[in-house]
This record gives sequence, C-alpha cells and structure tokens, in this order.
Amino acid sequence: MAKNVLIIAGDAVEALEIYYPYYRCIEEGYDVKIAAPSKKKLQTVVHDFIGWDTYTESKGYLIDSHLSFEEVNPEDYDGLIIPGGRAPEYIRLNENVPKIVSHFFEENKPVAAICHAALILTTVKEYLKDRELTAYIACKPDVEACGATYIENTLHVERNLVSGHAWPDLPGFMREFVQKMNQ
Repeated sequence: MAKNVLIIAGDAVEALEIYYPYYRCIEEGYDVKIAAPSKKKLQTVVHDFIGWDTYTESKGYLIDSHLSFEEVNPEDYDGLIIPGGRAPEYIRLNENVPKIVSHFFEENKPVAAICHAALILTTVKEYLKDRELTAYIACKPDVEACGATYIENTLHVERNLVSGHAWPDLPGFMREFVQKMNQ
C-alpha cells in the first residue's frame, strides 16, 4: 500500500522547495497531496542570492493545491513536508495549521521542514522545546524563542524531524525524509 504524504503551502511558497519534494515523493511511489488555505492554484516564488545582503524574489510557476487546510485529516498521512518561502509567515495564522502539524509530532511521524518552514513550527513550540533543528539563518531567533537549539549545519535530523537550511540542501533533505518514511 502506498504511503501518503501531506505538503502544506500557500501563495509565495518557494518553487524549488515545493516542486522538488512533490515530484521526489511521487517518484518514490507515495500518494502526495498539497494543502493550502483554499483549494486553488498557488503562485510560487523563486528566491536567489545575487550579491545582495539578502535574497531576491521573482515569480515562479503555478502549482495546484489538492485540498484546503480545513479538509485535511492528518491521520490519513504518514509524513508531512513544510516548504519555505514567504508562505509560512501567513499560513501559520490559519487555525488548522497548528492542529495538522501537532498530529505529526504527537504520532512521531516524519516531519520535514526547510528554510522558513520554521515559522510554522513556532505554532507548535511545545514540540520543539529542547529539540535541535536548522532553518534559514533569518529564522534562528524564532527557533531559539521556541526553546529549541539552532544548528548551524545546512541539514539536520533529530528523531522524526528532518530540517534543512534552504533549497540548495534539497537532495540531502529529501534523502533523509525518504529514509524516515521507509523505516
């Protein structure tokens, strides 16, 4: 029986951080669903580093979400992927997101969070206290405010949580997530 993976996202999700995991999971034979505030086409963004002190942002591809957060039953899924971009800063305000994310920690199911996904993890800080994770460096204060230890490495695995710094880390990030899913 195929394993089920949930990806939570919204407009301004980082293009590589949703497309790469989505297709990698399909390649692995998982049934993958993308949830968003509403079922719609999501506008992705492309973040890049071109000599500025911070990243730049351009419009990316569109990607369909399959269901709304309200429709998600987290018990139907074996793993959770949270991409970064700017989406995490606003989807974390949706009342369903903390409930969805909490389930995966409560049941010790694989959770993969990359880049700004740490902003979503702040909504379930009770599961981060005394844990270790990495994220985009700008999220370090948020990680530490949750009582977690920010790890400088670009990839970190602790128990059920796979965390990555940014899109260049996707190969290792997905390798670790797939290993967790297949245990």
